[in-house]
Order: sequence, then C-alpha cells, then structure tokens
Amino acid sequence: MKHGVPVSQTFHYSIFGYHVLGGLDTVLLFHSKLCEDEWTKSFLWGLQDKLRQLEIEQHCKLQFTATFCFPSLNSPSDEFIIQVQLEVSLFGPQWDEHCNSQDMETITDCYHKTVQHNLGQVQLALTRFFKEHKSFHVTGADIPSINFTNQFIGFLKTKQCSGGYGQTKQLQRCLDCCIVCPPGMFSPPKNSQCFPCPVGTYSLIYGMAFCTPCKDGMITRVPGASSMMDCVKKERTKQAVSIVHRIPVLLLIILPALLAINFLFILSSCYCFYQEYQASSPRASKMTGSTTRMETVTSFFKIPRQGPQAGPDSGPASDASHLDTSASQGGDEECTHGEPSPAVTLNLATVTGETTPVMTLEDRKDTF
Repeated sequence: MKHGVPVSQTFHYSIFGYHVLGGLDTVLLFHSKLCEDEWTKSFLWGLQDKLRQLEIEQHCKLQFTATFCFPSLNSPSDEFIIQVQLEVSLFGPQWDEHCNSQDMETITDCYHKTVQHNLGQVQLALTRFFKEHKSFHVTGADIPSINFTNQFIGFLKTKQCSGGYGQTKQLQRCLDCCIVCPPGMFSPPKNSQCFPCPVGTYSLIYGMAFCTPCKDGMITRVPGASSMMDCVKKERTKQAVSIVHRIPVLLLIILPALLAINFLFILSSCYCFYQEYQASSPRASKMTGSTTRMETVTSFFKIPRQGPQAGPDSGPASDASHLDTSASQGGDEECTHGEPSPAVTLNLATVTGETTPVMTLEDRKDTF
C-alpha cells in the first residue's frame, strides 16, 4: 500500500540445483522353487520393507529397477533363479548435513568427498545385510511357504546423472556436475542431457524425468512447453498454416523447371533422331526409287520379275532388261503338264523414269 493505492509487483526467479556424480547399481540372485509373478512381487515387497531401515541409516534411496526369472542350470525343472536389479541413490534425506556449514567455494569439494564416503558405506551395509538375511520366506493360501535364498550380490559404481538432471557445464567450479533441468525440459534416468519437451507435452517444475502429455488430444505449438496453458486444441497452428501457404509458391517454382527439363529432353531426342535419319537418307532413297519403278512396270504388265539371263541376243554392254515369265504356281504347272511356258520378252531397253514401256502386238497376244 502506497499513498492509499495498492501496489502489486511480480518477481521472477530461477532455481539452480545440481548434484555431483556418484551412484551404485546392485545385482542380487536368489534361488526359488517357483517362478511366478505373484510370488515374486510378494517377495520384493517384503524385501523392500526390510531394507527401509538401511535407507534411513545410510541416507540413501533404494529402488528395484528390474526383475528376471529363469531356470537353474543345476536342476532346470524344479529350481529357478530370480535376478533382482537394485539402484542405489546416495542423495537421500540429510545426506549432506555436515556440508551445510561450508562456504560456496568449498562446498562442492565437500559434496564430492561425502558422496565417495557414502558410496563405500552403503556397499558395506548391503553386503552385511544379505549375509544376515540369507533366506526370505513368503507364505500364501495354496502353498504354505516359499523360500527365496540369496546366492550372489554384485556392485557396480556408476557416474550418471539422476532423472531430471543433465550435464550442462553451467557450474564453473564443477563442470561434470549434473544440473537440474528447468521447466519445459526433461532428462530420463541415467542420461546426461536435458531435452525440450516434445510437441504435445509439457513440464511444470524443475528436475522432471519425463514430460506430462496434454489432455483430450490437445497439442502444443512448439517444443519445450512449461505450462498447461500451452496446450491448445488440435487445429492448424501458425507453423502448419505457413507451410500450407508456402506449398503453392513451391509448386509454381518447381513445376515450370520440371516442364522445361522434359521439353529440352524431348527436343534433343528428336534432333538426334533427325540427324540419324538424314545421314542414312540419300542412299536409301536412291535404292528405293529404282526398286519402285521396276515394281510399277512389273505390276502394270502382270509379269513376275526375275534377274537378267544371258541369251544369244544379249550382249555384254546391252542395257536391255530381259524378264522371263513362267508359271511358278502349282495350278499353272498342272495346266501345262510339265511343259515349259513360252518366254515372253519385253523390249525395255530404254525404260527409265522418263520413258514409257512399249510392247509389241505379238507379245500382247502371248501374254493375254
């Protein structure tokens, strides 16, 4: 309140959270007579209750990540091996209580030392626990008791970011530290990067391992939404509208270019064909012309054409063309009873493209 007028102010803030690298993956093997999901789940619930006291003492978090069941090699028919994967997070409640008094310059070093110390302590505590708790009993309605006997425990130290954190190198004094992902981004477990939420999802708070999908089929216009208000109905967004408007322009640019290329290809093909035709045209036209004239004369007089024959009246330099007509069909041979037909000789010595063939009266009689 200032001079009787209410005054409102808006404050914008950001959170910068990080954690040092360090974790522990544990593999447990149990022997059992049954391999059924119902009994395995009951066994895991009981095991988690017994491990809760260890979590409090060691300031850590224990989470079962996967369970597998397969037959034993010794007796595959009546004995099974249950494999349980247990993930240990060293950042439980009050894990850094003795580092709170440190200043900003030395607190990161204190975190590194605390994580390494807690890592060894948790490993020893789990080893001691499963030595003291070798067998676990599960009871049911149909079966009185089932034993899950521990046979193996193995550890693997990891250096991966927790879910919702990524190595962004924003902290100069700890470049390998995992920085919390801001709203609108997420990082799956055991990943080293923060990613924007995909279209259709959003994240409201810091350190999200997964993004929340929009309800009722709604979508977000762009990736990286950080509010539920960013979800809109599934309509054409501005980006989609702009793309639709650009399509006719693209078609106007691309189609003329494609048509021009096709036209040039057809034109070049026609030109090449024309060149080949011109190269073979003179010789072919000459031979075709003489052949056509001979066929015209032969068809006019109904005389079959044969090659030149040498006779007593033909000389070596004579230009006369002698055509012998003989019956070559089967019906003609029957009519003549094997006797040769009289030769018909045409005086075509001067037949050319400019002259007209002449026949004598005797030849006409013999022909017809």
